[in-house]
Amino acid sequence: MVGQTQRIDKLRELARNLWWCWQPNVVSLFRELDPQLWRSVDHNPIDFLKRLPAEVLDRRAAEMALDSRIDYAFRRLAEYLKNTDSWGTVYAANLRARPIAYFSAEFGLHESLPIYSGGLGVLAGDHLKSASDLGIPLIGIGLLYDQGYFRQSLDINGWQQEEYLNANPDLLPIETVTATDGTPLIISIETNNGVLKARVWRVNVGRTTLLLLDSNVPGNSESDLALTARLYGGDARVRIRQELLLGVGGVRVLNALGIHPSVLHLNEGHSAFAGLEMIRAEMEANEIPFGEAVRDVARMTVFTTHTPVAAGHDRFPASLVEENLGKLREALHLSYDDFMGLGRVYPTDLNEPYCMTVLALKLSRHANGVSALHGQVSRRMWHPLYPNRPEESVPIGHITNGVHVPTWIAPQMQLLYGRHLGPDWLKQARSPETWEAIEAVDDAELWETQQVLKARLIDFVRRRLIAQAQKRHEGDAAIQRAQSALDLNALTIGFARRFATYKRAGLVLQDVERLIEMVHSSDRPIQFIFAGKAHPEDHFGKELIQNIVRLTRKEELSHRIVFVEDYDINVARQLVQGVDVWLNNPRRPQEASGTSGEKALLNGALNFSILDGWWAEAYDGTNGFAIGYGQSHSVPSVQDERDYKALNETLTGQVIPLFYQRDADGLPRGWIKRQKNALRSLAWRFNADRMVMDYVQNCYLPAAGGQSCQVPQS
Repeated sequence: MVGQTQRIDKLRELARNLWWCWQPNVVSLFRELDPQLWRSVDHNPIDFLKRLPAEVLDRRAAEMALDSRIDYAFRRLAEYLKNTDSWGTVYAANLRARPIAYFSAEFGLHESLPIYSGGLGVLAGDHLKSASDLGIPLIGIGLLYDQGYFRQSLDINGWQQEEYLNANPDLLPIETVTATDGTPLIISIETNNGVLKARVWRVNVGRTTLLLLDSNVPGNSESDLALTARLYGGDARVRIRQELLLGVGGVRVLNALGIHPSVLHLNEGHSAFAGLEMIRAEMEANEIPFGEAVRDVARMTVFTTHTPVAAGHDRFPASLVEENLGKLREALHLSYDDFMGLGRVYPTDLNEPYCMTVLALKLSRHANGVSALHGQVSRRMWHPLYPNRPEESVPIGHITNGVHVPTWIAPQMQLLYGRHLGPDWLKQARSPETWEAIEAVDDAELWETQQVLKARLIDFVRRRLIAQAQKRHEGDAAIQRAQSALDLNALTIGFARRFATYKRAGLVLQDVERLIEMVHSSDRPIQFIFAGKAHPEDHFGKELIQNIVRLTRKEELSHRIVFVEDYDINVARQLVQGVDVWLNNPRRPQEASGTSGEKALLNGALNFSILDGWWAEAYDGTNGFAIGYGQSHSVPSVQDERDYKALNETLTGQVIPLFYQRDADGLPRGWIKRQKNALRSLAWRFNADRMVMDYVQNCYLPAAGGQSCQVPQS
């Protein structure tokens, strides 16, 4: 019999490595110890174990024979960490001596570590997880936001309220990084208005490491103590100092730990200052001039841009740049004008602000957008930086985003795929041959599995709606409506993402009378689940949420249109695993990639989307539904009207009829055929393993000088 101390030690070890969060058997192990407590701590195993009474642990371990499962999970983690038999060992072995340094302002790994706001962070988290699974030596660099992104609630009028909570480091899967003398590692950055300091935390993400900088340390000014408190909060001064800490501070952390990366990967322009610090270090170490150091650092730098809208790129006034980077500029031996020119499309235009994306493009030789269409948009947007080249020759390519399959796929779907695609299917999910076997899956089995997931989603939504109504003291009638919200048999459409204007959350809801008719159809009803946050400063985004919430409170719609508050990774997971249809209707071409639909498709949902981002290169006419034909009108209002008409035509003419067309067994055979077409044609392409492999072969190895052959064309 395993002793209590040994048992709890193994569970704590599992909790300290985020590997557990993409292992459904380990997740269920924690949950089954105390399901109610597990839910109440937002699936945080560290908090969970601190609160779990010893007698409950002993009793549950005995009742459910959990000791063998704990031992098995513990051994699996140890074997995973030690395993050297990976794709990376074969194809990226030269990166092991000098790893990739992956910089990002946010990382979405799990809801228990709230240092993300949306798609950019979740993409970065999936990148780290797949790098771990593939055995790619990669170190993430980010910031520890002790208040994270805000928690969302809606008041009685449906207006978004933001709440920031101070995280307790003792309840996070982080550990202090120490210097050689055993004291906490502190890095310093000199600026023209004082020294900025930060400590460093380590997060274990399977076989990869994430290092997080934290400015809440003695010696900082009062404003700098709170510098890393909130993600995307504060004014331009806060933003530039956060990015200074991320880029310059991140490189200094690597140097302090004796880590010499062969590749710098800048995930969006927030981390572009890392290139400047690498250049300074090269100049100092090798006694070379700025121009020579730029050549060496740019050759090893990969830059990924995610923003297809010009206004979305960080820009700072020259005075703010000098205030915070003046000391670094002097160390680079650059004049004020030359330094400011690095961040400008037109270096001599004194009125042009300093753009982080421009700096990143100038300091990298490998640049990419995150879908084929976004690559085109980026080349057009940044063509003025390369005036002597035709637009199609602008050196920005694309690597389309993918999602980490084990993180986003429901356990029930994993079991189904394991039975039919083979026991090793997860390791081969990036291969098209793996998914050919989906055709042999019995239609009824696939449909029944999805019905189970849909029922689970409805239960989750009802619980959240009840809690929301209770929090607002809405009364018994509202709670009763929440208890009966949604219908298992109705076509369920999900829409969950940031409530940015271009994503057009309310597009499908414009004609209320038509909507009432559709949700109350006697034989073909539909229903909608919405979720998402608006940026605290985005008044229009908040109005969009309020308008949707007002519809949910209409008597005729209250059971069939719902809004789930406080969108996070957990809410996203529930939705993508349980809806029938994933709706996406951005104003083309403003969706750089989008990955939520990729998560939904893995769980059998069909995408219903504008031909933008990843869907523009994924849709083939048989694997989902398209809204429109990929046209972009120069007048936004005209495009909105046209897209709304196309959305309704496709919804009523294709989506609804196909879903409700049933055979004698009650199965929608045509719908299931389209599901299988989607899985066979898309699942292998739009996953993070394929994405990371593309980065390795097309960016990392060339940047590290690790290609055996590369012959340029004349």
